Amino acid sequence: MSGTKGMTHYRVETKQEAVRLVLEEHLSYYEVASRLGIRKSERIEAWVRMYRKEGDLSFHKPIGRPPKAQAEQRELERLRMENALLKKFHTELRGLRLAQRNIGRSTTTKKNTK
Repeated sequence: MSGTKGMTHYRVETKQEAVRLVLEEHLSYYEVASRLGIRKSERIEAWVRMYRKEGDLSFHKPIGRPPKAQAEQRELERLRMENALLKKFHTELRGLRLAQRNIGRSTTTKKNTK
């Protein structure tokens, strides 16, 4: 039971039981809420909708922001890729500048050397 003040998190078993009571025993959302001690019947309606849309797996998905470690890892990978791309771009740009100024090429030819 964590979260902001007044926010209640229900166990997966409670959610599954609520959905079962609505779908199999044809109880109303309000009846199921009072029987299981759930504050708002709208919550059960949302669970039933999720169950119809995604099945039993809908109760096992993590909801909310991903853990900070995953977000930091993705950011690190993105920055490494960006760094590699910039290094490659810098190398190509440097080669073009040197070619434009004819630096690194020999200006003498066989005709001029004796």
